[in-house]
Amino acid sequence: MTVIPHWIGGKEYPSAGERTAPVYDPALGAETKRVSLASAQDIESAISSAQKAFPTWRDLSMAKRQRILFRIRELLNERKGELAEIITSEHGKVVSDALGEISRGLEVVELATGFPHLIKGEHSENVSTGVDVHSLKAPLGVVGIISPFNFPAMVPLWFLPIAIAAGNTVILKPSEKDPSAANWLAALFTEAGLPGGVFNVLHGDKEAVDGLLEHPEVKAISFVGSTPIARYIYETAAKNGKRVQALGGAKNHMLVLPDADLDLTADAAVNAGFGSAGERCMAISVIVAVEPVADELIAKIQERVATLKIGDGRRNCDMGPLVTAQHRDKVASYIDIAEADGAKVVIDGRGIEVDGAAEGFWLGPTLIDDVPVTSKVYQDEIFGPVLSVVRVGSYEEGLELINSGAFGNGTAIFTNDGGAARRFQNEVEVGMIGINVPIPVPVAYYSFGGFKDSIFGGTKAYGLQGFNFYTREKAVTSRWLDPSHGGLNLGFPQN
Repeated sequence: MTVIPHWIGGKEYPSAGERTAPVYDPALGAETKRVSLASAQDIESAISSAQKAFPTWRDLSMAKRQRILFRIRELLNERKGELAEIITSEHGKVVSDALGEISRGLEVVELATGFPHLIKGEHSENVSTGVDVHSLKAPLGVVGIISPFNFPAMVPLWFLPIAIAAGNTVILKPSEKDPSAANWLAALFTEAGLPGGVFNVLHGDKEAVDGLLEHPEVKAISFVGSTPIARYIYETAAKNGKRVQALGGAKNHMLVLPDADLDLTADAAVNAGFGSAGERCMAISVIVAVEPVADELIAKIQERVATLKIGDGRRNCDMGPLVTAQHRDKVASYIDIAEADGAKVVIDGRGIEVDGAAEGFWLGPTLIDDVPVTSKVYQDEIFGPVLSVVRVGSYEEGLELINSGAFGNGTAIFTNDGGAARRFQNEVEVGMIGINVPIPVPVAYYSFGGFKDSIFGGTKAYGLQGFNFYTREKAVTSRWLDPSHGGLNLGFPQN
């Protein structure tokens, strides 16, 4: 069986250790390959490779770095279909959704091609007599990226292009559940002209993560994943003196006001709740329905779900399987919890008919009404195709519900009232807000990130905040004396 190697120094790098983990095709329910799990020697090799590559990459002209980024953009755009097929085979999302995540990653590559403008310093002349001050934005050195299973291409592309554009070298630790996309990207970046060692892929588990968090030569860590792990990443990396941007979990609400267009709202709820089998940190998982809209909205969602085709993502289906059997079973267990807590299961995704192998990791769209806010179904990030409905009596009650939650990643309001929407965007305590937009992921020249337990370290992904994260400022004060400077003066400068 194929064993996926690391990518170190511009080429495939077989592991020095013997530990591996299974990689499944979720639609088949079958192990199709294995992935190397990094040993201590592998970790050291990856960091050493990035270290050695850093001085040359840092000193390469901006024009040459920019040309490589343009080439990366062209190659990725030409071959995105190939990468989408790889993603579907290991994650399970349908091919069209995989293409969508690559396109969003491409936006960040395109932003990064304009990096010379975004890392310019400033200059002040004659701040004191004959003294000038200017600032430089310098790269950090070796940086680590730890990415999740749900977006094996997009999330690495949130960080990679910006980190390398700014002059850093990178070690990517992808999820061991769907690792092949990372190697594919590394080979493509190398073909585009990126020197060996600038972008390395280190496969593994907690041992690889801790190796990056603790090594003194790794200067910064970027992470996307669950809140408990984000908190661990933040605390451990910060304790070891590193910069950290750690994006955690979510429980995203859609507030539906009585004046909303319910056809538009139902379309949005189905797309945002069940797209990618709900395995998105920006998925809508709770509809907060301001009465009297709930019954009509639920009926419209039922009509739409009945038309969805669930199955193998390579068969022109609407929704694929979940990533692993263990995750599927965990998500399905919340349906039992909902019933025990007195909620009403309107659509049950268990035991559905699918266009795919019976052994696949299937769970269909699930809609649960009257979910108590004390239930774990409401409180936990389920990360699957389970959409809850909570009924409230007013805008104020719905807003309070959203703001009282532990997370603050994304939210949306559906209304035709501009005043209500404007009030909502001002009062809601969430980092990314949609107005009649269910998944408000910002475009690349803004930044992605939430509030509260959805982010640790404070710095958001990509956009200007991304460039600020991957650079550090140097302030240079200079004086070039003319021949009449007047001789020695040992006093402390006063002007």
